[in-house]
Amino acid sequence: MLSVPEDTDTDSTISYRFSKLEIENELSDGSSDDGGGSHWPSRKRDSFDQDIAQLTKLQSRPNEHFSCVSPGKRECPVSTLKMLAGREANLSGRGRFSLPDCRHVLSRYLPVNGPWIVDQMSTRAYVSQFSADGSLLIAAFQGSQIRIYDVEREWKVRKNILARSLRWTITDTSLSPDQRCLVYASMSPVIQIVDAGSSTSESLANITEVHDGLDLSSRDDGGYSFGIFSLQFSTAGQEVVAGSSNGHIHVCDLKAKKVSLRIPAHMSDVNSVCFVDESGHLICSGSDDSFCKVWDRRCFAGSGKPAGVLMGHLEGITFTDSRRDGRYLISNSKDQSIKLWDLRKMSPNSVCYRGYRNYEWDYRWMNYPQRAKDFKHPHDQSVATYKGHSVLRTLIRCYFSPQYSTGQKYIYTGSHDSCIYIYDLVSRGQVSGAQVAKLQHHGSTVRDCSWHPTYPVLVSSSWDGEVVKWEFPGNGESTISHTK
Repeated sequence: MLSVPEDTDTDSTISYRFSKLEIENELSDGSSDDGGGSHWPSRKRDSFDQDIAQLTKLQSRPNEHFSCVSPGKRECPVSTLKMLAGREANLSGRGRFSLPDCRHVLSRYLPVNGPWIVDQMSTRAYVSQFSADGSLLIAAFQGSQIRIYDVEREWKVRKNILARSLRWTITDTSLSPDQRCLVYASMSPVIQIVDAGSSTSESLANITEVHDGLDLSSRDDGGYSFGIFSLQFSTAGQEVVAGSSNGHIHVCDLKAKKVSLRIPAHMSDVNSVCFVDESGHLICSGSDDSFCKVWDRRCFAGSGKPAGVLMGHLEGITFTDSRRDGRYLISNSKDQSIKLWDLRKMSPNSVCYRGYRNYEWDYRWMNYPQRAKDFKHPHDQSVATYKGHSVLRTLIRCYFSPQYSTGQKYIYTGSHDSCIYIYDLVSRGQVSGAQVAKLQHHGSTVRDCSWHPTYPVLVSSSWDGEVVKWEFPGNGESTISHTK
């Protein structure tokens, strides 16, 4: 198990102690400061590489007063002890750390200690996601159960939900930004809507609480029953976007309880969908056809085509995540890699080149062919590629690390080899593919994981039925018992 090196154990403990107060202060006033298995990108770096490297650096750059060693010379990185001393001496003139200052310190303390068990079920865990503010954790299991844990009250179960009309497993869940509404899906064309904010602790579908179904199918489906693989609420909380096995994207208006937009997006399963930015106009989809496509709802009605296509994966895409800046995305793929994309490098829909496969392979039960590992897409548009983890058997997910505590400096993912991998997005001012941590505990595939939005805490869920938390720091003693 690896972690980013720092000064001393005492140093790291001090930094953790101040993190909560400093970050909460910054979030409240919105202030800013102006001041092992790695794979490095093989192509020559261009302006697109440098842009994201510079943006990431700026988000986590400490105040120049902390980093100044002598006139015209700056120290980087600045040690935690020096920053603490500088804060006490009020070198910045603000009396406390800015958000970039906090990121500079906290981004070097990874949640790698533990794990501590949050819950253990008798069926596979498919989903584990923090709420937007980190106060709740949502976990979904193959055995019809979804649990909402109260993170701030010793991770106790706040609500136990027994799913309605389950087919195979709960494939995805999404909690509204106001935490009042939870939607979930399975291998069915119907998404279920639950009142997550009610006082009902045992939510048995249509017995103790109503689970309202919204059918995404249409007459054009010809009676074909499809499944839903991915769900996500819009930032405003009024819409949900869904990706399905019939190659479609569905935008649902929950207030009107109808599908407001249906896009025939891909020639194969749409395994992942996400909103690209806060506006909700741009939607990204990832499919088994190996393409990521970006859709602009403002002009789709006139064109019926995507705003652009991102090529580079050789196999199907299992998950996509947006940096929420309208520019950068990542995708996880069955070709055993994560790719970083810049939307400015998209191709038009008329230019779609699939990877060239000369082998037979099914990721559901076969290992990835050794000879395929060195293949490269002839028209790869990605900015960087990250390898080391394995993507087999299920739609394993990947994410950017949190904005508030890390400046989205890392990419992290589950893996078929039962581990969680953390990669460095940017190192020494350049796009990097370095693996900085590999967390080992689970006895089976880690399908999902979630990094707390403000604290160095990460939760992973596995097919071994366990949901566990990793954190920094850790004293070696379990602070969480099995949740009943």
